Amino acid sequence: MKICIYGAGAIGGYLGAMLGRTDAEVSLIARGAHLKAMRENGLTLLMDGESTTVSVKATDNPAELGPQDYVIIALKAHQAWEVADQMTPLLGPDTAVVTAQNGVPWWYFYGFEGQYANLRLESVDPGERQWRAIGPERAIGCTVYPATEVVEPGVIKHIYGDKFGLGEPTRQETDRVRVLSELFEAAGLKAPINPEIRNDIWLKLWGNLCFNPISALTRATLDVVATDPGTRALARNMMLEAQTIGRRIGVHFRVDVERRINGAAKVGAHRTSMLQDLEKGRQLEIDALLTCVQEMGRMVAVDTPHIDAVLALVQQLGRTQGLYPVYPEPNGDTAIGVD
Repeated sequence: MKICIYGAGAIGGYLGAMLGRTDAEVSLIARGAHLKAMRENGLTLLMDGESTTVSVKATDNPAELGPQDYVIIALKAHQAWEVADQMTPLLGPDTAVVTAQNGVPWWYFYGFEGQYANLRLESVDPGERQWRAIGPERAIGCTVYPATEVVEPGVIKHIYGDKFGLGEPTRQETDRVRVLSELFEAAGLKAPINPEIRNDIWLKLWGNLCFNPISALTRATLDVVATDPGTRALARNMMLEAQTIGRRIGVHFRVDVERRINGAAKVGAHRTSMLQDLEKGRQLEIDALLTCVQEMGRMVAVDTPHIDAVLALVQQLGRTQGLYPVYPEPNGDTAIGVD
């Protein structure tokens, strides 16, 4: 079985190191110093007080690898959009593409029936680039729960968690998702198959859409955002707006707002991914976490005043810092972000 992990950063590197323990032929797409270190020294995983190094096939050129059985995209949403056309050498007739990302995936409405069937979200897939280059029929949804970090090129540190939720957009339990789940389990990971993977996606999104931008705007850690009366109230109102939207498109929330916020507070002084990106001068992942919720709100006629205000502020923050990606308009012009 051939598996390519596209994006060998913190999560992709962790997956590569774990899957490297199995009989699968694992390759990684990476770049820069991280790629150089993996080629020269292998991929090292620091976990449970131990250090393990595995030899991996790493490249920055997908054409070197050829068609795969599975491509696991471990890039952030805007990065995945940028390289969608570069993935085509990896795609054979039966290749499945696993979106191991936060936020709403570009294929979200594939498999829907009725008025929302096959609706495209411009905020996460401008110009339908991924829909056309990859094809929604290839997609397998994946929710990522581990926390990991790249501590130096070629070295991944596992902090906590080992669960990756898997599910088909069509809600079917197919052979391909079963095989993938079994492979993850063989690698020492938890990989439950969830026919309603969208519920899992929204449970993570529910926190990310408020905690990430508020923390970036205030520079506060997660415990502060979730317990300070002002920011907690703002997060709660954003989540309530999102909950109304989610329910209108069939999402079931298995916990309530207060429990979700309290759970975030218990994580402690965690710097959200958006805050970390801001501090390191990396592009901010705004559209898949927040702009898409605004877009869906307008689609189902739900007012989102709190989401709108925070989105406007964090977009402006990204623009002033040069950290908000510029997407081309369908007519060839450019636009900063997607409102």
